[in-house]
Amino acid sequence: MADSGDDYCFACGEKNPIGLRLKFDFEGDRLTAQKTLPREFEGYAGAAHGGIVATMLDESMCKFIDAKYHESAVTGRLEIRYKFPTPIAQPLKISAWQESQRRNIITMHATIQTADGVITAEAAAKFAVVALS
Repeated sequence: MADSGDDYCFACGEKNPIGLRLKFDFEGDRLTAQKTLPREFEGYAGAAHGGIVATMLDESMCKFIDAKYHESAVTGRLEIRYKFPTPIAQPLKISAWQESQRRNIITMHATIQTADGVITAEAAAKFAVVALS
């Protein structure tokens, strides 16, 4: 799925040399990305930094709204549950899906999962659909 905006986004931009470069596609009603994080994104030994985990969850939910509605949205509230360390140098699957919408507020959920199905982090968020221009 191509990014419709500036291609320098830290989370998804192809032109950002130090970014995550996440690439998303729909799988049914969920937007997903596959990612293996390099050591540059490590916090404690062998585990992704919590801020990187938060970024991947937030980006997946925001991208879902962009892809489904072709609208820009900003994070109004983000709650993350870090269940287990998110491993470095192992394949991860990031998934986002919509729970509900009321006017311009969209409630979203997301998870990060290891290749063997362990959910390492999950998020719930509210996004406001806005005009950014």
